[in-house]
Amino acid sequence: MTEIEPADNGPVLYRVHDHIAVITFNRPEAMNSVNSALSAAAGAALERADADPAVRAVVLTGAGKAFCAGADLKELGAGRRIDDPDHREWDFAGIVRHWISTPVIAAVNGFALGGGTEIVLTADLAVIDETATMGLPEVRRGIVAAAGGLLRIHRQVPQKIAAEIALTGEPISAARAYELGLVNRIAPAGTALDVALELAATIARNAPLAVAESKRVMHETALDERGWDDRSWQINKTAIRTVFASADAKEGPRAFAEKRPPQWTGR
Repeated sequence: MTEIEPADNGPVLYRVHDHIAVITFNRPEAMNSVNSALSAAAGAALERADADPAVRAVVLTGAGKAFCAGADLKELGAGRRIDDPDHREWDFAGIVRHWISTPVIAAVNGFALGGGTEIVLTADLAVIDETATMGLPEVRRGIVAAAGGLLRIHRQVPQKIAAEIALTGEPISAARAYELGLVNRIAPAGTALDVALELAATIARNAPLAVAESKRVMHETALDERGWDDRSWQINKTAIRTVFASADAKEGPRAFAEKRPPQWTGR
């Protein structure tokens, strides 16, 4: 890879090679959980890739053994924001409401529960390591999948399966994710990025304008059904305000940080 920006100790790495931009979440010590710095850096990287005519596909992946463990619960527990304060419209990880015309492929190289799964749901295509798991466990922490998970999951899998994923919080294996159509490929252990790059290279060989317009037409003709429209996000925001103002939303992250079972009150 070439053109490494920012420095390798930043929250996100950006590399471009052969018309493919690789955006790597770079908080391996925290399983690439999302804080404000990561959100800002990821959003800026997506914007840069989309503005570069040499970039024809974007691959998202994670440093270390995890893809993304979701929101940084320690940050939430301390009352700190995890989005980019300068671009709040891009929302979680600088990605879930950040439309770009360039195709985005998630290379799920490891653990991807919660917000990690929501990032996968945002991507146009996805490859998953055979050992990785996905899922929306937020209800187990007294919160909801606020980064578009509840808006997108029931549009990408059958309604009752979506309800099981969202309401039980149980993890989904790589094989099950592929069976449900949540991912395009299962990669042998340790090769999710390689397989995603092969898929990206296939896209990059095609006419850039035709690819961008094909993506736009598919999304715009299904806009009200894919979790991008303002009305859906307003409904989502109302639920977020109700849940995140509750005592349970404070108890979940606190219990996680203290390594103990949560004590729910329903308030």
